[in-house]
Amino acid sequence: MMENPWLARRLERVAKRHQDHRSPFQRDRARILHSAAFRRLQSKTQVMGSGQSDFHRTRLTHSLEASQIGSGIIAQIRSKYAEQSAVLLPNDDSLIESLCLAHDIGHPPFGHGGEVALHYMMRDHGGFEGNGQTFRIVAHLEPFSEHFGMNLTRRTLLGLIKYPQTLGNLQQDIPPVLPASFRQLEAAKWHPPKGLYLDDIEMIDWVLAPLCPEDKALFQQIAVKSNKHSKTLYKSLDCSMMELADDIAYGIHDLEDAIVTGVVNQQDFDHNVIQNLLKIDDEWLQDYSKSLANNLFSNQRYKQKEAIGGLVNYLITAIELVDINDTKGCNFQEPLLRFNAVHPLIPAQVLQIFKDFVYQYVIKQTSIQQLEYRGQQIVMELFEALSSDPERLLPKSTVVRWQMAKENNQNQHRVIADYVAGMTDEYATRLYQTLFLPIGQTGFGKHDY
Repeated sequence: MMENPWLARRLERVAKRHQDHRSPFQRDRARILHSAAFRRLQSKTQVMGSGQSDFHRTRLTHSLEASQIGSGIIAQIRSKYAEQSAVLLPNDDSLIESLCLAHDIGHPPFGHGGEVALHYMMRDHGGFEGNGQTFRIVAHLEPFSEHFGMNLTRRTLLGLIKYPQTLGNLQQDIPPVLPASFRQLEAAKWHPPKGLYLDDIEMIDWVLAPLCPEDKALFQQIAVKSNKHSKTLYKSLDCSMMELADDIAYGIHDLEDAIVTGVVNQQDFDHNVIQNLLKIDDEWLQDYSKSLANNLFSNQRYKQKEAIGGLVNYLITAIELVDINDTKGCNFQEPLLRFNAVHPLIPAQVLQIFKDFVYQYVIKQTSIQQLEYRGQQIVMELFEALSSDPERLLPKSTVVRWQMAKENNQNQHRVIADYVAGMTDEYATRLYQTLFLPIGQTGFGKHDY
């Protein structure tokens, strides 16, 4: 069985459990589900702040929904492409479920506000990015093993690498002008490039070790953009399925939140979604769109659920398996890189219409941007305070990691970024009160990775 290099783990000596008949990917899924990083997603912002309502989705419920959609995608591909699936896909759904469950665990508190804040604070120390942090958590930080995090299979780690390059190779040429103070930081100018950390290069190289040199070079190729962040071009088959599941969960289920909580209204939806859907040359879609707005904004919840379910089903069943050597003129030898799950043009346009609407009418809403700005300030202030006197202010176990990094000439700032990124929205807010407000709570410092 272990002749397959994609089933290998970085730490080969894995605890043998009596009569444990699980597949390698079932074990990976269990480790993700039982991790502290996964549990913390219940108190991290998805679209609306995690404390604003007891109804809407957090990053935890979003990840669970993405996992369910991922299972649907796998079922579709097995049904449509039985021969290829027998070779390319595992026998059960646990790999895709693992990827969907884990894909957001690197996100810091306060959504993109926290991500921008940490990237700004880490600008001279390797940067910060949510996907890079996800890889770091599973490969290093979670204490399932001494040095290699959850010690997941190589294939699971490959599937979690959305952007297979380090941030330094993707960073725009001319950095933005530094603001006079944290309060003046413009988020749009400090979004990180999407990639991995140079601090984790040894682990990245291990994941990519089975690839031939040509495949590795092609997989890590980037599209250079003039004074913008560069972008990676390719992802693995498993990652492509996980990304589709994530996008469908974001574009459709997060929209449901916004409708039920009254954040968006039917008039805007009609104008920006329905009118655009009716322009698309697709008979089923034209017919479905006629009653879609009334069903979604209906007071009868079952009509909303049916409308949402129909859209999700439409987007899942449209997914195709393509050979990117043909479609993109590549020359990958490794099947896991050569094949990707994709949406054909029309379903891709449909999903984009929904994603754009959620972005413009939910995420960009002033009240939500104000919360994001507040979170951004909290994260920067915390990072500055903790890095001013780490041995005094960090929890004892994080101090040990900080001291070890110092002794080994490693990036000490990364240890502080790991600590702040691991906080929930609520924990970060309370620690901020403890450090900076006279009425703040006390008794902090036990939380750690």
